[in-house]
Amino acid sequence: MRFAVILPVYNEAATLERVLNKVFEYQEADVVVVDDGSTDATPEILKTLPVKSVIRHPQNQGYGKTLIDGFRFAIENNYQYCVTMDADDQHEPSFIACFLEKLEKFDIVSGSRYLNPFLSSDHPPADRLEVNRIVTEKVRELTGYAITDSFCGFKGYRVDGLRKLQLTETNYGFPLQVWMQAAKHGLTVTECAVPLIYLDVTRNFNNQFTNQEQRLKHYFEVLEREKQSFPSILPKK
Repeated sequence: MRFAVILPVYNEAATLERVLNKVFEYQEADVVVVDDGSTDATPEILKTLPVKSVIRHPQNQGYGKTLIDGFRFAIENNYQYCVTMDADDQHEPSFIACFLEKLEKFDIVSGSRYLNPFLSSDHPPADRLEVNRIVTEKVRELTGYAITDSFCGFKGYRVDGLRKLQLTETNYGFPLQVWMQAAKHGLTVTECAVPLIYLDVTRNFNNQFTNQEQRLKHYFEVLEREKQSFPSILPKK
């Protein structure tokens, strides 16, 4: 059974080839790279690698837009499953097998960097850990999903579930829109424990958010917008 591995990339020349060579070990994987306007050697490197498809944005359009386009590819090409992961060497491709196994029973399998602390030796920046904790708690409250990591980009999806979503969030609040709409449509969710790897703690959000307060403001705006659009997903009191 073939499945798609979707990688959003932006200036990942330093790690891209190494990561993709690990993904290529899954012979049934069709690798789809969404290049969000890279200005480094990423486009040239991709020309040398046996990927299934490269979707290139002429300019940077945002993390969410890369995944929206990747999902569209998976839907239009009738894949049963797809896995999303980053190309910065902070997601370990060997864990793809965990996602595929659990997708036999669940619509979304979300990576969690906090589910099994014994897998990790790195520590996240304190502000990112706190933002994740606050937002994850709110997502749990709104959706009823017992998740422990609301932002991990390492995920598996049943493509039939993705067909039900109307995703429009192009920024870093994209995962929150996914959670809210998944709950609205009754998609089933579980987690797969993955290592927490931080190779570059100085990496920022493309200079869009200068501090924790700005990130939280953006995330809660996304949640509030989805809450207003789909009030039926709120748990009964």
